[in-house]
Amino acid sequence: MRFGWPRAVPLQILVGTGLGLIVAFAILSVDRFTSSDRFCASCHVHPHATTSWKQSTHFRNRSGVVVHCTECHLPPKGLVRVAAKFKLGVRDLWGKVTKDSADFDWTARRRPTHAQKMIPDEACRRCHVDLFSVGLSKKGEEGHIHYLQKRRQVRCVNCHLGVGHAGVTQLVSAEEMPLERRSPYRPPRPTGDGIRFENYVERIPGTDISFEMVAIPGGVFQMGTPGNEPFREPDEGPLHRVQVDSFWMGRVEVTWAEYDEFVKQTGVRSKRTAADLDVETGPTPPYGNPDQGWGRGSLPAITMTHYAATRYCEWLSRVTGRLYRLPTEAEWEYACRGGASGPYFFEGDPRRFSRRPWKNRLLGPDTSKINQYVWYAENAHGRTHPPYSKRPNPFGLFNMLGNVREFCLDWYAPDAYMASACETLTVNPRGPASGSEHVVRGGSFASDAADLRCGARDRTRHDAWLMTDPQSPKSRWWYSDCVDVGFRVVRPYRSGKAKTRLQ
Repeated sequence: MRFGWPRAVPLQILVGTGLGLIVAFAILSVDRFTSSDRFCASCHVHPHATTSWKQSTHFRNRSGVVVHCTECHLPPKGLVRVAAKFKLGVRDLWGKVTKDSADFDWTARRRPTHAQKMIPDEACRRCHVDLFSVGLSKKGEEGHIHYLQKRRQVRCVNCHLGVGHAGVTQLVSAEEMPLERRSPYRPPRPTGDGIRFENYVERIPGTDISFEMVAIPGGVFQMGTPGNEPFREPDEGPLHRVQVDSFWMGRVEVTWAEYDEFVKQTGVRSKRTAADLDVETGPTPPYGNPDQGWGRGSLPAITMTHYAATRYCEWLSRVTGRLYRLPTEAEWEYACRGGASGPYFFEGDPRRFSRRPWKNRLLGPDTSKINQYVWYAENAHGRTHPPYSKRPNPFGLFNMLGNVREFCLDWYAPDAYMASACETLTVNPRGPASGSEHVVRGGSFASDAADLRCGARDRTRHDAWLMTDPQSPKSRWWYSDCVDVGFRVVRPYRSGKAKTRLQ
């Protein structure tokens, strides 16, 4: 008996091989076509996407090498690349069909937290194999050593965010123009030594820099949030009655103009060593750009540490002769509420304002009311804005719930209110006697409306906010990974000279 292939088998093999080659060629052709910059731009129609790429060092550089869209935004190879490409493709197609490109928030998408989701480290390392190339600066060496030591926490885009898309200047619309430029508002006149309890203007001696202080009459209020308030967190209760004495509070957060004067007068010229940390009296130079390229002047100062904010208050007290400090948590909430007892100092339901409910994620939250008072995630475009550009609260304070979050004097504890729960009235509480993190209050340009409530609490995250600082020792003065916290100052209602050090 003779065994062999049926005569039809060679034909089947030939046909199967041919079809396989055709399918493979088609797949490769489709992959090549969908990997082109032109194809990517067909969905990413916002002009910033292409314009900023062509202005970046990944397009214009001395080597003449052009880095294309998929080389940065997809893993280099394998099934992981295919899966990522399919996922991004479906998402981008959905956005192209259902969304208006004019609503695309380009500035917000340029923050490191978002970029980390869009740019895998493997894509960067595919080209940048040698992290210690010839000509690398000392600063670059420090950064790359830190990166290799913290691969799970630090990503390439934390330090190199602008290499693929150059920075884009954001224009301010007429609606966003600061109110001081559109209205006859003028700050109140100075009151001399400030002993009278009324608004006054403080001028930093030897400069033309001034800021307004608002007189906040003392009183009693319910601190915290009720159990039925939407989005309430456990650390916001229980409700308890608190009395605070009268004090003055800055009408707006400390601006860059004010903070830069502090740095100018007290800053050190070079980074200190570990042995020198305890004797530093002023800020060391920041590792990066502390204003994030958004500008300085009247914009709220950001990226300083809580330590730096308290040292600023000490300096301000010395040069003015009046005691300035950070607000206690009770003072901050009392001033923020302005007599209101609801979630905000204006009327409104957080469930309508927040994007967290599924209905609002689908149809969009109600912004008509909250937009009048707050710079937050829905309208701030991922950056800070000038003071006086929204309506004030009942005490005449601006940006208490938005623009930037604000440091408080108190140490943070999730159960800080429990000690006061059994008391009839707590007078001028100062929080826990010790701790590892401090209280942060209010919302910022990156916050959802749920986190803007008057009673919402947060805390510093000191180690996490210094994660990408490669210096050894890390800076005591500047955060490397927190760009939405600032502070405002208060002055207790009492006469006398300032203390030399604030507790």
